Amino acid sequence: MEALIALVIGVLTAGGVFLALRGQTFPVVLGLTLMSYAVNLFLFVMGRLAIGLPPVISDAAAGYTDPLPQALVLTAIVISFGMTAFVIVLALKARAELGNDHVDGRHHDEERHA
Repeated sequence: MEALIALVIGVLTAGGVFLALRGQTFPVVLGLTLMSYAVNLFLFVMGRLAIGLPPVISDAAAGYTDPLPQALVLTAIVISFGMTAFVIVLALKARAELGNDHVDGRHHDEERHA
């Protein structure tokens, strides 16, 4: 199971980096979102997932699930939602001002003539 979760985190990270390096703004936003999902999943898994065990340490519990990574993931979800909303609004404003959605603000035709 650990190998499957590690593979999923790796695929999410690789896909996020690949999309973040694209030339248009929409794939960049998707790449940042995928990377934040990978980080959230990584943080969540660090909390020692255990089914049927209490979320805090007690004398009677042999194992426990650490609540701190769960709280960090909840905070990270809110922060990534705000970041995604900001980047989308920024991309829409840049498209309205520049007339295209290329990250550096240039058309592909201009690159060939320069």
